[in-house]
Amino acid sequence: MPTPPRRSPAARPPQRRPRPPVRPKKPRWAMRAATTLSVVVLAAAGIGHAVVSSLDADIARVDPFKDMKNRPRAGHGMNVLLVGTDGRDRITDAERHKYHLGGAPCHCTDTIMIVHISEDRERASVVSLPRDSYAEVPGIPGRPAHPIKLNAAYAEGGPNLTVGTVESMTHVKIDHYLEVDFTSFMKTVDVLGGVKICTAEPLKDSYTGLDLPAGSHTLMGGQALQYVRSRHVDGASDLGRMKRQQRFLAALIDQATSSGVLLNPLKFRDVTQAVLGSVRADKGFGTDELLDLGRAMRSFSPSSSEFTTVPIGQMGYVVKGIGSTLKWDEPKAAKLFEALRDDKPLTVHRAPRANAVKVDVAPQQIQVQVENGTATADLGKRVDAALAATGFRTTHQPVSAADHAVRRTVVAYDPRWDRSAKSLAAALPGSELRAVKGQGPLLKVIAGSDFKQVTRVRAADVQQGGFGVVTGDEVGCS
Repeated sequence: MPTPPRRSPAARPPQRRPRPPVRPKKPRWAMRAATTLSVVVLAAAGIGHAVVSSLDADIARVDPFKDMKNRPRAGHGMNVLLVGTDGRDRITDAERHKYHLGGAPCHCTDTIMIVHISEDRERASVVSLPRDSYAEVPGIPGRPAHPIKLNAAYAEGGPNLTVGTVESMTHVKIDHYLEVDFTSFMKTVDVLGGVKICTAEPLKDSYTGLDLPAGSHTLMGGQALQYVRSRHVDGASDLGRMKRQQRFLAALIDQATSSGVLLNPLKFRDVTQAVLGSVRADKGFGTDELLDLGRAMRSFSPSSSEFTTVPIGQMGYVVKGIGSTLKWDEPKAAKLFEALRDDKPLTVHRAPRANAVKVDVAPQQIQVQVENGTATADLGKRVDAALAATGFRTTHQPVSAADHAVRRTVVAYDPRWDRSAKSLAAALPGSELRAVKGQGPLLKVIAGSDFKQVTRVRAADVQQGGFGVVTGDEVGCS
C-alpha cells in the first residue's frame, strides 16, 4: 500500500496510524497490564474505539456482583478491587523448580488491593488489605456469618464472596473487579521487558528463592513474581510483602507514564493483546470505561498515585479454627475508608519526630516478649511498658528470666529476623544481640541491670507502621 498523501488538519482522520504496513516490535517498557492502574491508562493516547474494543474482547468475564444486596452507598470516584490469585495450572515444570512454585495452590488471594480513581481522574489511591486479615463473611440465607481469613473468602465463594466480604469490612462500594494469577503475571512482565526496582538492603528468601543484592535490578517475570511473593525477607512478613508489591506497582506506573508507548496506539495494542487474554474482570468494565478514563488521565504521573496499607491494631490475633490473624485498627481504618468514599487524598504530610532514631523495620511490625533478668521486681513491667509506648508489639505479659543476674540487656532473635532485631536493639542502647536459630518471629528482650530507658525509634521508610502513605515518586528508584 503506498504512503497516503499529507492531509490538512481539517481533513485529519479520527485515528492516526503511523506506517500501517510496518508491524512494530514489542516495546521494551515495563507495565503489569493486569493491574487496575495500567488498564486505566491504556487509552491515554487517544486510541480509537475499535482498537480498545478488540482488547475488551480478550478479557475473561466474571460476575462478582451477582445477587448482592445491602451494598454500601456509592461514593465519588471509582473503586476497583484488584486481586492476585495463586493459580499456577499453566506453569511449566522448569518454572516450578526455578521459582519455587511447587505444591498445590490454595485457590485463594495472595494479593488484595482497593484501587480508588478520583472523580477528577487526577489521583489514584492504592490500599493494600493483608491476606491474613481477620474477617467475617456476611451472612445470607443458607450461610450464616462466620469468621475467616480474608484471603480464604475466594476459596469459599470466589470473586462474589471476596467482593462481599471486602465491602462488609470497609463499607466501600466496589465498582469493578480485576483478577490476575501467577501465570498471567509472569507472562505480562516478560512480554513487556521487565520492571526496574531498587533495594537498599540485600533481599533473600529461601521459601521463594528470591536472592537480590542491594542496588537496582530489572526483574523479568519469574524473578518479579519471587519479589512480590516473598514474606520471609525479615520480620515484616506479609506487611513487608505488601510494601514490595506497592513498590512494584509504582515502578510500573513510572515506566508507563514516562515511556513513549502511550503515544503509539499500535505498540500499545500489540502489548496489551499479548497479556490481557489471561485477566478476569467484571462485565461492566469495558470499552467505554477504558476510553473515558484513559482520555481523562493523559497527565497521570507517579506523583499522582499514593499507596498505603490498612492500619493494623493487633498482630497475631488468634482465632479458634483459623489460626493467627491480623486485626485491623478499627478507628484508623474507618478514617481511611471514609477518605476513599469522600474521594479525598490519603497523603498527610507530618513532621517526623525530631528525637526518634531511624530504623529499618517499624516498631509496629516487631513482636516482643520481655523477660526480667534481674532481682528488681518491677523491671520487666517497666521495660515492657516503655517498648509498647514506642510502638513495639509487646505481649504486655513480662516474665521472669531463668538467670536473675543479667548485667547487659540481651535481644534474642531468630537470624531470619535480623533486621527486626537490629531495630529493636536501637531502642535499647548498649544491648547485646544474640542469635537463636529456630526462635521464630517473636523477639525476646532479657532486661539486665544496665537498663536505663528506651530510646524512641521510627521507620526510615514512612510507609511502615500505622496509617503511613507515600506517593509513587517517593518509592521509585532515584
